[in-house]
Amino acid sequence: MIVQVNGKRSELPDSIKSIAELLAHYELDKKVVIVEMNETIVDRNEHDNTIIQEGDKIELVQFVGGG
Repeated sequence: MIVQVNGKRSELPDSIKSIAELLAHYELDKKVVIVEMNETIVDRNEHDNTIIQEGDKIELVQFVGGG
């Protein structure tokens, strides 16, 4: 499936169906990540239930500490 992740065209394995699986694929499932899909923020509690479809535009935003 072809989607856009952080502005770049990405081909995802067929095994990835949900936002939760996408985060695991990018090894972000244990981190605090804000997910926006098609210009809408996806609540963390809905990551398992939010299905990714061909052509979706997904933004993954991580918070980075520093000083």
